[in-house]
Amino acid sequence: MALTISTQVNPIATKLIVQTSATATPDNNMLGMAGTVYMIEVDNTANAASSYLKFYDNGAPTVGTTVPDFVVRVKAGQRRPMVIPEGLDFTILSMACVTTGGTAGATSPASPVVVRLACG
Repeated sequence: MALTISTQVNPIATKLIVQTSATATPDNNMLGMAGTVYMIEVDNTANAASSYLKFYDNGAPTVGTTVPDFVVRVKAGQRRPMVIPEGLDFTILSMACVTTGGTAGATSPASPVVVRLACG
């Protein structure tokens, strides 16, 4: 698992978050403060099953128990970019990637899932 956070000079997105292997182990409080997600890109091309990227407005969610605030499903073998002009606001941004949607599910995808976020 490799999480990278880069500061950006841009009027909208000031941080670029790249997780090269998103798993069921949550990446907690990624921004270190409140923020807004303006772009999400999930690359699930290495997997033969759908993956679900779960976002939490929670500093330490329990994956499989804590209700996610936003879930992105990416079908097997696909890459899904999403631009959110109004943004998704979070007080504390955490995320995890699993093989089951909704609240339940704490199993990591079989192969790496790459996640890129542009946040302000």
